[in-house]
Amino acid sequence: MKKLISFTLNGHEVSAEVESHRMLLELLRETFDLKGTKPGCGQGECGACTVLVDGVNVDSCLYPAFEIEGKSVTTVEGLIGEGNKLHPVQKSFVERGGIQCGFCSPGMIMSATALLKDNPSPGDEEIKRGISGNLCRCTGYVQIVESIRNAAERMRENAG
Repeated sequence: MKKLISFTLNGHEVSAEVESHRMLLELLRETFDLKGTKPGCGQGECGACTVLVDGVNVDSCLYPAFEIEGKSVTTVEGLIGEGNKLHPVQKSFVERGGIQCGFCSPGMIMSATALLKDNPSPGDEEIKRGISGNLCRCTGYVQIVESIRNAAERMRENAG
């Protein structure tokens, strides 16, 4: 069964005809060619596929595409600002070494973005809880936590 759905994708109104079994991850990568959202485990365990739906981080590999009707979806590509300016979280990940092999980075960045929206001044333990659904195979998370802490500082400075 196919259904026409309409939603906001990275700030743009879009629509697509999708099959009932299709997940949001497939729709983003195959229909809209947004490859930043990574397929990982396919079971909602690794967080590589994390995107924001109405500002909340979700595992797009488990999120039925039908359910995004009328909602807003933000991918890692949607964080890039005018003139290809990196979002403060993206910039901090690059500058502080939070991106290593890069496979987990889009999901980590999206989870960090959701965390900082709700908590602009998280401590290290809150940061660790905020990214607890995301797995990194490269590190002990030191640079990732430092990147998120730095992004929080930048975002607070820019807000005030």
